[in-house]
Amino acid sequence: MNARLIVISSIAVISASISAVVLVAFANRLKPTPAENEAYKQVINGEYRIFAMPLPEKIDFAGEDVPLQRADVRESLDRELLVNTYWHSNTLLAIKRSYRWFPVIEPILKANEIPDDFKYLAVIESSLSNATSPAGAKGFWQFLEETGREYGLEITDQVDERYDVEKSTYAACHYLRDAYDRCGSWAMAAASYNMGMGGLQRQLGRQNQNSYWDLLLNEETGRYVYRILAMKEIFNHADQYGFVMRPAELYEPLACKTLTVDATITNLASFASEQGISYKLLKWYNPWLRENYLKVAAGKSYQIKIPT
Repeated sequence: MNARLIVISSIAVISASISAVVLVAFANRLKPTPAENEAYKQVINGEYRIFAMPLPEKIDFAGEDVPLQRADVRESLDRELLVNTYWHSNTLLAIKRSYRWFPVIEPILKANEIPDDFKYLAVIESSLSNATSPAGAKGFWQFLEETGREYGLEITDQVDERYDVEKSTYAACHYLRDAYDRCGSWAMAAASYNMGMGGLQRQLGRQNQNSYWDLLLNEETGRYVYRILAMKEIFNHADQYGFVMRPAELYEPLACKTLTVDATITNLASFASEQGISYKLLKWYNPWLRENYLKVAAGKSYQIKIPT
């Protein structure tokens, strides 16, 4: 068999496999989901097709209208919808994680009068994980060390509260409120989270503008709010973008109790054993613990989560 026939045969096998998966999905339900209907259409006659994403007719960010009637704005949003729809693994994981972490983040945003749309800022910053950037930003909200300390997070060799979801969310709220008061809109507050308040204000003055949508910015910041909008759109209309999320596959909130620790723990592995859990689980529930011990100064205490 020559090389051309091998390639054709391989394509036929792949197409048949895709078709089989879709047909099995149909067989397991009386009514297919919209995503499965779309998948079925894509493999008719063994031909796999890639579709562009339809743009929403209207969208807002934190209650501020996005001028989709403009070609530059529409095409910028189109890019991020395509990138994040077809980056299947990353977007799927972020959606799964949102069922665990949005119930933690949303009440903190609300209590601090920060629009709910900012939960998607955490999605694009870290995919709702305790990530570390090449620049050294850490946690769900990707605080740099200096900024984290400025907004009240404890960052030492043994404790790094950038990895504490609740505390870092409070810190992000305080930053965003300061940015809104200084920059004048939520879209610009979001952009400042990427490039800094000073950097954004310099561009506002240089370009004589007062709107994010009218600013010419570096590529990362220029795409930043559009990435947030794309995630908002995909998360709110997952089926329309081909993401089939079954309840059993979503990540549940973590069940735990909280212990107040006001004395030094010399060995966290031994402490974990005393609580009936492993050292790994202790660190997984408390990623802000960065050493195998916890020194507690007089008059200070820490809240440690223990799985139940």
